[in-house]
Amino acid sequence: MNDKIILTIGRQFGSGGREIGQRLAKELGIGYYDKELISVAAKESGLCEDVFERADERASNGLSYAFTMGYSSFLGGMFAPYNDILSNDGLFKIQSDAIRTLAERESCVLVGRCADYILRDDPACLSFFIHSSVESRIQKIVERQGVTVEEARSLMEKTDKSRAAYYNYYTNKTWGMASSYNFSIDVSVLGLDETVAFIKGFVEHKMNQRPPHFG
Repeated sequence: MNDKIILTIGRQFGSGGREIGQRLAKELGIGYYDKELISVAAKESGLCEDVFERADERASNGLSYAFTMGYSSFLGGMFAPYNDILSNDGLFKIQSDAIRTLAERESCVLVGRCADYILRDDPACLSFFIHSSVESRIQKIVERQGVTVEEARSLMEKTDKSRAAYYNYYTNKTWGMASSYNFSIDVSVLGLDETVAFIKGFVEHKMNQRPPHFG
């Protein structure tokens, strides 16, 4: 394949989006960033990872709680006012800068956190939204989380609502709407293995269509 490729993955909770991203990264031989984005943003900003963890993909209140828990005072060893550094918008900007830095540096898969919107002007970026049937998602959550069907449904709905609120707040698009992404894929149609193969094939075809890069 020629040049750099960035894949961004939005996903419904329980759809298998994270596993698809991990497998694509491995098969394409590129980096993978999900929760790892928190570590990158924390390292580049000098803030504690807990600050980003508590606000991760939440559009409101996450930072207020982090503030009351005592994560408000230091940035590089100096006091930082809450409204300037630990606002949701402030942390979103820090994380966005980390995503752009990664995209400039290497080919990679980026999961969630509005990466498709942040990199919307990057010609190397392809965006995907992974969804699946309610039944298959609930079954996967039950198996992986060890919860009841009722608990799985509640967790699924709550997580999707939080991700949608975060995405819609920080972008001018709608979370999960097909027109917001290059591809919207229902995993329950092909199954996880074939979905990975389909996306990989598309990415390789797209990369091979690019003219050679001379630099």
